[in-house]
Amino acid sequence: MKRVAAIQMASGPNVRANLTEAGKLIGHAVNAGAGMVVLPENFAIMGMAEKDKLKAKEKPGQGPIQDFLAKEAARLGVWIVGGTLPLEGSDAGHVRATCLTYNDKGQQVGRYDKIHLFDVQLEESGETYHESETIEPGQSVTVIDTPFGRLGVAICYDLRFPEVFRNMADQKVEVIAIPSAFTAITGKAHWETLLRARAIENLSYVIASAQGGYHVNGRETYGNSMIIDPWGAILDCLPRGSGFVVADIDLQKIINTRRSFPVLEHRRMSCNPTHG
Repeated sequence: MKRVAAIQMASGPNVRANLTEAGKLIGHAVNAGAGMVVLPENFAIMGMAEKDKLKAKEKPGQGPIQDFLAKEAARLGVWIVGGTLPLEGSDAGHVRATCLTYNDKGQQVGRYDKIHLFDVQLEESGETYHESETIEPGQSVTVIDTPFGRLGVAICYDLRFPEVFRNMADQKVEVIAIPSAFTAITGKAHWETLLRARAIENLSYVIASAQGGYHVNGRETYGNSMIIDPWGAILDCLPRGSGFVVADIDLQKIINTRRSFPVLEHRRMSCNPTHG
């Protein structure tokens, strides 16, 4: 079995301070036996305004955030799924919300750009979010081989779109990392339900790393980072505050569960609909 961890933070606008906190928590998780660590969405910057991320954007392969991830992975000998960071987009006013995965040698081995952007208004609190003003969407789902199983990555709002995860299933996914920054309101209503559903319907482990607490910009995030097994059982959960959760990935359990309950083999969506 392989041990994995999900980091929980309450990031602010200071990139250097956030990286220091992330490094401390990664170290604690590694000391607890984790060989792969997942960071939350926006771990390196939660700005006072949406456009703040444009000032922190990096070119692929260079910049302090990417340097931090690569160096920590190599120094600690740990795989890191790097939450999200702002990588340059197609124009000066947009970035990609990108999750980079690094192996235990510090080499980048995976990239996923957030596909679904959080453009919503929450009537209960009056909160309004328009990610598309500063973020351009990615186009493809990626699943990569790791020592912890076939790894897929989705980011926050992607969680609400089951077709993303069916695409991963078509690519033989076994472990799904979901860096997130769910709002307190939507998290309370849907976070656990959606996470467990994605684990159950795809018979995969889910590692959900969240922002959790009050932020300098006035935002409140839900937290409740958790690791879920292929049968939907929550193996560990951290309700609030900075910290981490850990659990063991048992690849044989995935094999046994899929053999005894072959729901993925029973899919019939390739059938054409009949019109009367």
